[in-house]
Formats: sequence, structure tokens, C-alpha cells
Amino acid sequence: MKNIFRTIALFSVLAILPLAGNAQCKTFAKKTCKMELLPYVHDGIYNATILSEGETVELFKTFYSGQEYRLTVCGDEKLPPIEFQVLDSDKNVLYDNKTKKFAKSWDFKLESSQMLVISIQVQTSDELSDVIAEGCVSVLVGFLNVEDSFDQN
Repeated sequence: MKNIFRTIALFSVLAILPLAGNAQCKTFAKKTCKMELLPYVHDGIYNATILSEGETVELFKTFYSGQEYRLTVCGDEKLPPIEFQVLDSDKNVLYDNKTKKFAKSWDFKLESSQMLVISIQVQTSDELSDVIAEGCVSVLVGFLNVEDSFDQN
């Protein structure tokens, strides 16, 4: 029960970050993670929070049909690998970066507009330590600019 409340609390924090923001993590997202989106155009929303190893959060986001997207999840270097899964409304896993050696980004295009769940879990370290690693984790979304794709042809 304690884990459920903690997950809800973490989700609540992640959900309000675009409005309130954690200055340290927002700066981390802008300086470190945003470059991972190139050549995609950032949607302007910085979802970032501090997580510890073993913690999981979920982000709900609407994506539109026909648009090409890049989803990037990056974390502080001192964190263990970060797993992220993208699930549809029926909880079907559309993508799991764990099967791709914990890749930071996923490029995709949907056939129909839908809300997807982005589940982020900081793995636990294999090393024994009295200190639990924590650091910023950011989720950024980019899209291909249609005008740019026409210019390239």
C-alpha cells in the first residue's frame, strides 16, 4: 500500500512539473537531454523530476496520428540504467527500451491519435551501497517539422 501512495505521489509531482518545475532538473533537461531530440523539434514541455533507484513513475501524453515523434528519456549519469515502456490504453507494451540495451530514444508514428502511458523505472544498482543513487530524469517529446521534411526533398 505504501508503494501505491508513493507512486501516486511521484506521478503527481511529475504531472505538475511543467507548471511548477524543478529548476535544477529543468536546466538538466534543457542542457543535457534536449540535444537527444535532434533533428526533431521539441514540443516545449519539460517533464523532469528527481528519482531514486528503484522508483517508477508514469506520464500520460496524447500523440496524434500521422505525426512522426521522438520520445527521449534521459537521466543523471550517477543513476543506474533507466527503463521506459510506452503502453497504449489497453496496457499493451508498444516499446520497451530494456530490449534495446536501455536506448534513450524511440522514434515512432501512430496510425490513430491516442493517449499513451510512458512508464519510467530507474533500475536498482548491482553494487552494494549504503547510499541510494538519485538524480534528475527527464522525458522530452519532439516531432518532425513537416515544412523541414518538404525542404529536404
